[in-house]
Amino acid sequence: MLREVMRETRTTQSCLSRLSGVRQPSISQFLSGKVDLSDEQLDRLLSCMGYRLEVVRRPVIPDLTRSERRSWRLHRQLSNHLTKRSLEEWRPVIERNLRRLRSSVTGQPHCRNLDRWDSLVERSDVLGLHRVLTGLDRDSIEMREVSPMSGLLPQSERQAVLQGAS
Repeated sequence: MLREVMRETRTTQSCLSRLSGVRQPSISQFLSGKVDLSDEQLDRLLSCMGYRLEVVRRPVIPDLTRSERRSWRLHRQLSNHLTKRSLEEWRPVIERNLRRLRSSVTGQPHCRNLDRWDSLVERSDVLGLHRVLTGLDRDSIEMREVSPMSGLLPQSERQAVLQGAS
């Protein structure tokens, strides 16, 4: 988009650099895709050429595998029960699950994600746990691949979630 507006307005990288105060090598990196450009940065650069950035927000159903969607549904249900108090009650099971997973899991990102689970539980970071349990970003999906939360959801709820996922 930046390249298109620069072409349309006949603005060179050096001219845009002078107008915006952004160094020319940075503009070159934005154009080549080597460095990501935030919406705020792009809007700033576009405004120097007489344009504004319009960001359209709309809900999008993510493209998840059957297994990823199933895992998300189970973890989302568990998130309904997560409080500071329930976390303390669950702590022995979670810690046991973490030890079991550490003995059988190898490679990245799994080992790193186990460290992150450990840190969230150790800090009693309920908000962070809710984000991982319900998140649809790739990071949360990968965290749930090595989830220490097994055995915490009542069997009746687990079955209901799995039946609803079919």
